[in-house]
Amino acid sequence: MWVTSLGFQTDVALRVLEGAETADRGDYLVVRTPVNPDFYWGNFLLLRTWPEAGSADRWLTRFAAEFPAARHVALGVDATGEAGPTQAEFRAAGLEPEQATVLTCAGRDIGPPPRPNTEAGIRRLESDDDWQQSIQLGIRCYGDTGPYLSLRAAARRRITLQGRGAWFGAFTGGRLVAQLGVCDAGQGRARYQHVETDPAARRQGLAGTLVWQAGRYAAEAFGAGTLVIVADPAEGAIRVYRGCGFADAQSQFSFERQPG
Repeated sequence: MWVTSLGFQTDVALRVLEGAETADRGDYLVVRTPVNPDFYWGNFLLLRTWPEAGSADRWLTRFAAEFPAARHVALGVDATGEAGPTQAEFRAAGLEPEQATVLTCAGRDIGPPPRPNTEAGIRRLESDDDWQQSIQLGIRCYGDTGPYLSLRAAARRRITLQGRGAWFGAFTGGRLVAQLGVCDAGQGRARYQHVETDPAARRQGLAGTLVWQAGRYAAEAFGAGTLVIVADPAEGAIRVYRGCGFADAQSQFSFERQPG
């Protein structure tokens, strides 16, 4: 596959693990997750290069042709340098440009955050109750999103049963208050997914502690020499990841329109 962006390489690898289908159209890649059509970044087009000037309507038409029932639009760009010159044009077409930071850390170098949490119990999600709590934590973080979170949890659980991933949770008094996943993305790499902390339990060192423990697990269980995580550069979580040993590696670019 021609994908060069480390962020999208690992994104596509994980979507395939979850059951996504891919189709190479030459100048773009289709990633489709039939079992979860409301998962924006499980149903998207990955453009091979930065879109040309005047092409916004054409890409919207292509997305609609590939995903005629979709209420969202999601376009990734396989680029890692500077943002292209067409962002304003795509914004005018109703798409929000996004730029994320791809961070990496050698598996052997992952370390604890400056203030690790020593009170919560950190362990992998395994039981039916654990996975139900995972869904409920997602609702507390994002609100009720219909079937999306239940379908997401089912896909996560399948990956763990295949031995290709693990979801870790932080529990206090038996209640799941933070979670994340780490998955084998192939080629000696492991990719983190969905770092989530209950709004009522933030600023307690939970996310950093989970990142550290999950990274140690991935290095041992998957033989991961490189750990990969993607973050919004404007959010405070990126400082947590850097505090555990991650360093900025690339930028990741995309355009999104959520259902109106």
